[in-house]
Order: sequence, then C-alpha cells, then structure tokens
Amino acid sequence: MTADPDGRLPGSFRDPAGFMFRRDGAYLRQVNRSYEPTFRSLMDSGLYASLVDDGLLIPHESVDLGLAPEPGAAAVIRPAQLEFVSYPFEWSFSQLKASALTTLRVQRRALDRGLSLKDAGARNIQLHAGRPTLIDTLSFEPYESGFPWVGYRQFCQHFLAPLAVMASADARLGSLLQSHLDGLPLDLASRLLPWRSRLRPGLLMHLHLHARAQARAASADRKRADLAGRMSRRRLDALLESLESTVGGLSWRPDETPWAGYGDQTSYSSVALADKQRLVTEHLAHVSVESVWDIGGNTGDFSRIAAAGNVPVVSIDSDPGAVDVNYRRMAAAGETNLFPIVADVTSPSPALGWENREVASLTSRGPAGLVMALALIHHVAIGNNTGFDRLARFFAALGPKLLIEFVPPDDPMALGLVAMRNHEFPWYTQPEFESAFGRHFEIQRSDAITDSKRRLYLMTRRG
Repeated sequence: MTADPDGRLPGSFRDPAGFMFRRDGAYLRQVNRSYEPTFRSLMDSGLYASLVDDGLLIPHESVDLGLAPEPGAAAVIRPAQLEFVSYPFEWSFSQLKASALTTLRVQRRALDRGLSLKDAGARNIQLHAGRPTLIDTLSFEPYESGFPWVGYRQFCQHFLAPLAVMASADARLGSLLQSHLDGLPLDLASRLLPWRSRLRPGLLMHLHLHARAQARAASADRKRADLAGRMSRRRLDALLESLESTVGGLSWRPDETPWAGYGDQTSYSSVALADKQRLVTEHLAHVSVESVWDIGGNTGDFSRIAAAGNVPVVSIDSDPGAVDVNYRRMAAAGETNLFPIVADVTSPSPALGWENREVASLTSRGPAGLVMALALIHHVAIGNNTGFDRLARFFAALGPKLLIEFVPPDDPMALGLVAMRNHEFPWYTQPEFESAFGRHFEIQRSDAITDSKRRLYLMTRRG
C-alpha cells in the first residue's frame, strides 16, 4: 500500500489512539499519548503476553520514539511484519468463521484482565504464522462494569451477518463485504436470509431482532443502535457465549461449488499429473524469489509445491469452494506460509474506501517474486476473450518471473470453452502465445508435459 509523504498509511486514520506508518521498508505504529494509560494496562496486565503466547495477537517490539512522524507520541512499536495483507471480502467461509471466533476469544481474555475490544472489525484480523491473528494492538479500551460491549454491532455486521448469509444463501455473497466496508448491514442480511433462519435463536437475536432494534433506534434519532441500557458482566459473558455458539453452529459445504473438486478430477492422466508436478518442482528450483502468487491456484496443490521453498505463497482462485478447501487444508496441517484468497484475475480486487486508498487493490499488493499461472491461460484467453498480449502485459506487471502453462487449442478443456462461445479463436495458437509473451518476457525454459500436449514455460520479464 502506498504511504503518504510522511510515511503514514492512508487507511490508518480513524483511531485517535494511534496509527500505522512506514519507515525504511518496515511498518511501524505510533501510540499517541492519549492512549498511553490503556496501552500500559494492556502490557502490564499480562493480557498482551497471554494473547501473543497463544497466537491471538501480533507481537511487537518497542523502537526509538524519535521515529514517530507526528507529535504527541507516547511510544512507537514495530509489529511482526505481515507477509501478505488480505481483506474480508477475499476470505473463504472458513477463514471468516475462524477470524470471528478469534475475535471473540480475544474479547473474553480482555474482559478477564479488565479490558475490552472497542473495535471488533474484520480488517483487524490477518493470517499470521498460519492462523487468524488480531493485528491492531490499540483495539482495547478499559472495561466499564455495567456497560454493554461497544463492539457488538460491529462484530455482527463484519462477521455474523456475512457468515449467516454465506451459509444459508450463497457463499459468493461474501463479496458483499467489498461494497460494505463497515460490514454487512443487518437489515440487508435479515432480508437475504431464509425465513427458517428465524427458528435459530442466535440468528433471531443477533441478526433479525438486532436489525429491528437498529431501525427503531434510527427512527427515534438515537445515537446508538446496538445494545441499549446497562449490562452486567454476567449478561455480557452470556452474550459472548451466545455469539460463539451461533458462529460455531454455522457451516457450509465447499464441494457445492463448480471447481472445489477440480484438483481430484482434472483432465490429466496420472502420468501427466506426476510429470507436471515434477516439472513445476524443477522450474521452481531454478529461481530464487522472495514470494510466489499462484493465480488460479484452486485447492492449492501446486501452491504447496512452491511453499515448500519456505517463501510466502498467495494462492488465488475465484471459486470460494476451492479456496475454502485450500484454507481448511492449510489450517489442519498448520501451514504457516500459505495465503488462500478468493479473487478473480479478470476483475482483481480494486482500491476502496476513503480516497480509494483505505483498502489496497490486489495488484498493488505485489509485486510477486514469481507468478504461477497453471491451467489458467485458456480460461482467461478464451473464456474471457482476452488476447495474449494483454495477458502478457498483465503478468509482467505482477512480477519479474512467470511460470505459465500453455493449454493447446485442441485440448479438451480448450475445446469445451470454444464450444460455449459464438466465434472462433484463430489467434489461440502456441506460436502466437510464444510471440506475444516473448515481447514482454524472455523464455528461459519450455518443457512438454508427458502424456499431454500442454507445455510449461519459465519466463523472466524483459527490461
């Protein structure tokens, strides 16, 4: 993400407690004097150590106060640096659910130490060391006995509402978080959910009735639309327990989407698949890169070959079921350098928010050291009617190295895509592919996949 001239991140401006900034390639956080007492409570109460030890909060170290870009700093901290930043609208169902449960676990721990989460937004969670982790160290405030949880409404909009809609209606509706950066409005979620969802006590209370309460509050011109009145600690604990039960009870089967099972039912023979795996391993061994983006990564089989090189691998696919399978595999295996996201290469995540800079576009989060595009070219070139030269320019902008598979026009998958179009693709040939990509890349290696007409190319960007 491009920083302001003073290094401040454009998306870090809403919290009076402090902000993120960039200095000498590292991301740092200024803690303002107004937040110093709460920051000390976080550190001295043992909450920080407890959360960090259990992987629930990102660790940090204190650095020179002179690095603060603005006056009024009480401290400057250097959080552990994230290898990749993603956004809730790019997460699969299981990742969003795991992030919701992480937020509730943090809130429970905080209450036990006399603190509470003032911000329960989903963008405060990122994958770190393979698990959802709170990255906003300044999200806490002192807990005031008898008061409701200020983050309740935000939690319901950022987590519960989209999860319920994804589970009960369609997992693709998670993309609504792209146009609703402050979370899915509860009245909209209530309308999208089937009537039977009202038979589930948790959804009835936290979504449907909560949405009505918001509407009544708005019509009465009241300032707050979440819980009103006083709330004992016992009732607050019961509320958190109910939220955990409701979120934990939501489920979704990723095999219901078209491509979630594609990795097990490909058009390769066993011989061809084994040779492709061998060639990808060999090609990757010939390059030294700091990161890999696997575009069209499906359930992550080849992403994991790249991840074996101990580099962060962003595994990108447009199918939420495939990405969910990928995430579940990652979480179950404890993999720490894989980042599955839902994104469509033909329409990458855009820059969003204030000044179109609060949320970074997908392409601006690069460059990747190496881009992999395996079994993808025919889907974009034929399925999306995108010429080779445009594709080559796109990949060249994403990173300096490219590992790409060419699927020939007589391949069954390519023929199937052509059959669904109303015109021919005479330009879709191997010579045209090599010529177009050769204008942007130097082809370093090309190998035929045994028992297949497909080829793998390793390329380096020109210039």
